[in-house]
Amino acid sequence: MNAQALPSTRPYLIRALYEWCVDNGFTPYVVVRVNDSVRVPREYVNNGEIVLNVSYDATNALQLGNDFIEFKARFGGRPHDILVPIRRVIAIYARENGQGMAFPLEDEPELDVGLSPQQGDPATEAAGKGVADSAPRNPVQLQSIDGSAGDADDGGTRPQPPAGGGRPSLKRVK
Repeated sequence: MNAQALPSTRPYLIRALYEWCVDNGFTPYVVVRVNDSVRVPREYVNNGEIVLNVSYDATNALQLGNDFIEFKARFGGRPHDILVPIRRVIAIYARENGQGMAFPLEDEPELDVGLSPQQGDPATEAAGKGVADSAPRNPVQLQSIDGSAGDADDGGTRPQPPAGGGRPSLKRVK
């Protein structure tokens, strides 16, 4: 069996990190690169991405499947059915300490090509204009923002985030 015939490890790693977060009392967050295959409230999409709290307290009927993450959640007090293809998840991490894993955005042969956005919805129009295609396909680098472990070997200087369309990074918000 060749490497292309093997199933993706992404859904298994997402489930493992989700379980690790829950077992240790952390709040699991997933970062999703949004396109028309992702069903989320578009008004909460920022720069083509959305960060979702997938904890027990924030979701109802959560299913972490091999192809999709599905759940019901409230945004601004309004209920929404959320559907995220696993291939669109670019990171999962614990809100409390930022530990987690980032994934490269997988190539999608025909999903991002030729999609027509819904008229009048700026977030959907932005997602349909190649936001996902213009993003780098390299792994996302997680960076600690509290100056803890991992900063000793960089000579004491922190890299500045790139201006505009650079590589995305995760930061903890308290």
